Amino acid sequence: MMNYYNICPSPLCDFLEYLETIKGKSTKTVSEYFLDLRTFYRYLALKYNLTNEKDFSNIDINLIDIEILKKLRLNDLHSFISFIDKVRNNSNRTKARKVASLRSYFKYLNGIINVLDENPALNLETPKTNIRHPIYLTLDESKQLLESIDGQSKERNFAIIILFLNCGMRLSELIGINIDDFKEDTLTVIGKGNKERTIYLNKSCIDAINSYLKVRPDAKLGHEKALFLSNRKTRISQKAVQHVVKKLINNAGLDNSKYSPHKLRHTAATLMYKHGNVDIRALQEILGHESVSTTQIYTHIDDERLRKAVESNPLGNYKQSNKSEES
Repeated sequence: MMNYYNICPSPLCDFLEYLETIKGKSTKTVSEYFLDLRTFYRYLALKYNLTNEKDFSNIDINLIDIEILKKLRLNDLHSFISFIDKVRNNSNRTKARKVASLRSYFKYLNGIINVLDENPALNLETPKTNIRHPIYLTLDESKQLLESIDGQSKERNFAIIILFLNCGMRLSELIGINIDDFKEDTLTVIGKGNKERTIYLNKSCIDAINSYLKVRPDAKLGHEKALFLSNRKTRISQKAVQHVVKKLINNAGLDNSKYSPHKLRHTAATLMYKHGNVDIRALQEILGHESVSTTQIYTHIDDERLRKAVESNPLGNYKQSNKSEES
């Protein structure tokens, strides 16, 4: 864990430790909270004329104490959002994330450690964000990618791609897989927030993993447990997998500027939703999403499916009889 005590004041550092040790947030997520709230603290230092520093990135956040936080009201938070919009040129998506960080922080100050009598962020609204449809490979493009895998490490690379395309796992989950996490038709992975989840494997995945295990080289000391090894016989890194995916997509004649391991995760979810008739709640469990609202981006991807659903309504061809003719 990053030692926030060296760079930020209490209660901010206490909040960050609370997120990681009590709430189980990942180090990456806690770091994002820190960056958002550091920007907020620097803004407060400017707002209250506590610094003459001209470079925003050099403003000392230790200038902000609990007494300043006690003064804040909702309009102060609105002013901060305006600042990051007009001065910092933050997108709506980035502003929404900062709002989420503020709401969590003030909920902690008011409701968990009770150092604030009121929560100024209680009615802080989230800026509207544009829904971004996922980028994904079509079924034919996915088959094209799989068919093109050849050459050195083809068994390993095929297993990596088949897991991405069938299971929709995250890159961090894939590189963290150990050999003993693979049991018959399941994989155990560690997802966001260090949450363990079980991934069920179909025959393609099982066959691909077994084929790779037959040719998997002996690992270097300290890396014996890792399922996927790099060419140096150490646990494969995120950067190495990203490089492999880009290379394989390019070799398949596809646009490697558009696709990444995360886009392959989108592809798996899309294929399951479009072709497998997977229920949205089941898809949420498969992808390891905390909220079904995150999964719902995949319900916007197939206008033709929606059109067919409407046309399949038993009243789709109903026509009112001409009563005047009957009489």
